[in-house]
Amino acid sequence: MSKLDHMPSTQTFLNIAQIRDDIVVLKDGTLRAVLLVSSLNFSLKSDEEQKATIQAYVAFLNSLEHPLHIVIQSRPLSIDPYLKELENLEKEQTNELLRMQTKDYRGFVRELVQLAEIMTKRFYVVIPYDPAGVAHRASGFFSRALTMFNPGKSVRLSSDDFTRARQGLTERVDHVVGGLAGIGLRSVPLSTQHLIELYYATYNPDIARVEALPEVGELKLET
Repeated sequence: MSKLDHMPSTQTFLNIAQIRDDIVVLKDGTLRAVLLVSSLNFSLKSDEEQKATIQAYVAFLNSLEHPLHIVIQSRPLSIDPYLKELENLEKEQTNELLRMQTKDYRGFVRELVQLAEIMTKRFYVVIPYDPAGVAHRASGFFSRALTMFNPGKSVRLSSDDFTRARQGLTERVDHVVGGLAGIGLRSVPLSTQHLIELYYATYNPDIARVEALPEVGELKLET
């Protein structure tokens, strides 16, 4: 058995304890919900619309009683599903001329995306929630130091504590969704599967592009 077999996995060093019920539970016992948010083209709006959008955004920020994290991710555009669809269409095409045109078009699209390095942007809002007492128990210097030297150690929430914390976080999520709607932005909370895919792609960007993540029920996570 090599020394690598005794080394902890990358998962051990992440700040995430678990992902369950559409919520990210961190090792300090705090919770996170993640919203996928639409975008708007501010520059195409009229002066009146821009002022109204800014005023709505200011009103939204002033209504918050907790912090928010705004995350913008830029990634290479993935058109693999579209290319696969074109490939199937090419195989089913009985007209030889149309089949060749479909093949050429598929190659053109693939080359265009690769050469132009077309990127896609996604916007996320991360909503935190700190259950009562957790911050006091885990925010001390020695507690943080212990967690640093023992990456696998984390605060454990009981089922009742998690249920109460989840309810409090859900109320925050509903408030943020409503506030973003007032600005003209659509938002939707990420499910457990989507959260896992998001963090998987964030920490493994190269692998995620070529290796799809299985469904939640097929995953084997360390405890």
